[in-house]
Amino acid sequence: MLYLVPTPLGNLKDITFRAIEILQSVDVILCEDTRTSSRLLNHYAIQKPLSPYHQHNEHKIVAHLVQQMLAGKTFALITDAGTPAISDPAFLLVRECIGCDVKVECLPGATAFVPALVNSGLTTNSFVFEGFLPLKKGRQTKLKQLATEERTIILYESPMRLVKSLEEFVVYFGAERKCCVSRELTKVFEENKRGTLREVADYFKSKAVKGEIVIVIEGI
Repeated sequence: MLYLVPTPLGNLKDITFRAIEILQSVDVILCEDTRTSSRLLNHYAIQKPLSPYHQHNEHKIVAHLVQQMLAGKTFALITDAGTPAISDPAFLLVRECIGCDVKVECLPGATAFVPALVNSGLTTNSFVFEGFLPLKKGRQTKLKQLATEERTIILYESPMRLVKSLEEFVVYFGAERKCCVSRELTKVFEENKRGTLREVADYFKSKAVKGEIVIVIEGI
C-alpha cells in the first residue's frame, strides 16, 4: 500500500506520533530530496531505504512503483515539507495506485496554507487555494478571474517573485485590498505581515526576502 505522510514545514517537532510509526514500519520511503528528508529521519532515528520521487522522474517510475506495491511492498511518500500533492508531487502516483486497486492512505498533518489562512485575520469560512500562479501563459487571465473572487484567496510564491507579484495584485485587485504574507512558517524567523496590498508590497520592497511564502488576500 501507499501512505502519504505530511512532514514539518520547519520545526521538526511538528510531526505526529503516527507519522513516525508509519515511517518506521514501511519498506521504502519516497522523498523529493534525500538530503532534506535525511535530516528529519535521522532526528527520529528512522532508518529505512530512501528513493527519490519528484517532478522530474515521477512519470518514468510511477508504474514501476505500483508494481512493487502490487508485489507486496509498502511505501511512504513524503515531500521536503508539508503534505504530499499540495503543490508537490503525488497526484500521478495516487491516481495510478487507485486505478490498480492499491490501498492509499493519507495521514493528517502540516500544510502551509492552513496556518497562514488562520492567522491572517481574513475570512476563513470560505476560501480558494490556487497554489502557484502561472508564470507567463495564462497568468493575466487568472489574475482577472481572481480579481472578482468573493472567497479568501490563498497563493504560494517564491521569495524572488514576491514583490513583483504583490505589485501585480495592487493593479488587478486594488491597493486597499487586505492581505497577509506569511514567511518561514514554524521556523525561527517566522513572519506574518498584514495590511493592504500597497502597504505589504512597500514593506517587502525594503528588505531581502527569504524562505517559503504564503499570500492570503481578502475576497471582494
